[in-house]
Amino acid sequence: MSKEKQAALAAIEEKRQLIAEAADHIWEFAELSLMEEKSAAFYCELLEREGFQVERGICQIETAFSASFGSGRPVIGLLAEYDALSGLSQKGGSLVREELIPGGTGHGCGHNLLGAGALAAALGVKAYLEKTGRQGTVVLYGCPGEEGGAAKAFMARDGLWKSLDGALTWHPEDVNEVCTGSSNSCIQVQYKFTGVASHAAGAPDKGRSALDAVELMNIGVQFLREHMSDKARVHYAITDGGGCSPNVVQPRASVLYMVRSNHVAEAVELQKRVDRIARGAALMTDTTFERQFIDGLADTVSNHVLEQVLYDNFKELGVPEYTDEEHSFADALAKTYPGSDEIPGIAAKYDGDVKEQVRVLREKKGHAMNEFLAPLYKGEAFQAGSTDVGDVSWLTPTAQIHVAAWPNGCPGHSWQNVSCDRTEIGHKAAVHAGKVLAAAAVDLLEKPEILKEAREEFARRTKERYVCPIPEDAVPVVPE
Repeated sequence: MSKEKQAALAAIEEKRQLIAEAADHIWEFAELSLMEEKSAAFYCELLEREGFQVERGICQIETAFSASFGSGRPVIGLLAEYDALSGLSQKGGSLVREELIPGGTGHGCGHNLLGAGALAAALGVKAYLEKTGRQGTVVLYGCPGEEGGAAKAFMARDGLWKSLDGALTWHPEDVNEVCTGSSNSCIQVQYKFTGVASHAAGAPDKGRSALDAVELMNIGVQFLREHMSDKARVHYAITDGGGCSPNVVQPRASVLYMVRSNHVAEAVELQKRVDRIARGAALMTDTTFERQFIDGLADTVSNHVLEQVLYDNFKELGVPEYTDEEHSFADALAKTYPGSDEIPGIAAKYDGDVKEQVRVLREKKGHAMNEFLAPLYKGEAFQAGSTDVGDVSWLTPTAQIHVAAWPNGCPGHSWQNVSCDRTEIGHKAAVHAGKVLAAAAVDLLEKPEILKEAREEFARRTKERYVCPIPEDAVPVVPE
């Protein structure tokens, strides 16, 4: 490892306390998607103090920002998230379910750590650029609303990511690995039906039921399921049933739909079919409806060139290490949920040999925290979930890692995640992720041939062109 890269990592280590405090502040704010006013302000003020040029409210999203340092190319983007989830308020470092605020919010996906880790990486790359005087720019992007808002997709619609030579990010998980493979694209639309209220017994002929329209739409979509791709998914939630009086014909009713497919172009076409079913339901019930676009995001595009760079640096840096006390906490927490004995990681899911390697590594360590780096996997992989990192990956070479922040098998969006996020285990994950991302970014700044090769792979994988799921006139909104 070069002295310059070592200096970048040393700068992160020197800022370890600042990074941990940032993670804890965002954990305490626990703001929902597109409402992260305190979180965004905190990051912007901190980054300005650290010497970054900060632009607030980018792409007309109030809680989005960019913070840049350096000049010229290459331009390396780092992606930060900081939104929380509803109903997951939880005391940090607790082994039992303890709400801080009844019914309150919590960082069940670890985005308080995600943002802090991206911050750490930006601080490391800044130190490198200062020490070397090398040409190049690092940009930390504050990306709100990943859990419902898809800010990165709105930024993609506006062409923001095209300006980058590459993008790097990470996510807290239960395993240390380099991510690969595709994910589902996803589109959310709310349908608000309007009918006519009437006495359900005395004047049923005068009524037009909006709830009937919602039910008929749902039935229509059930029949659609037989005639769509095996990897496609359609979910729905009735968000307004029209009231609680059965003797009143419901004059209003709303349903929120989520359409997923392995390819964003397919999701856009599937969404059109769902729209037609909504129109049919309105016709059958003599009602009207308002279609409100909520958000949409694309599937992810792998880049094995960048993934190799991340893996090489991850391997050289190793993984976080834990104290006896931290091991005891994680081991105890793992007993509070099923599945703590599962074999983790993307590679283990698709490669039997890797699965056996990971099983041996887990048994050798003997603790719930996965204190090893999973083997690099370059085969085809698919994860059924969705992330707006996908939209970034369609416009610039993109790669990401997972760093263990939770014990093995810890379910996503759980109180156990929230509890871990406010511990030294979580802090170590954020700092270590920052180091791996910064080290990889230094390689990209020093070796233009890597970016050239990554761009060539990117061109091959995106030859079908990006189909943006965000309409031109759409603005980010939170589902009602």
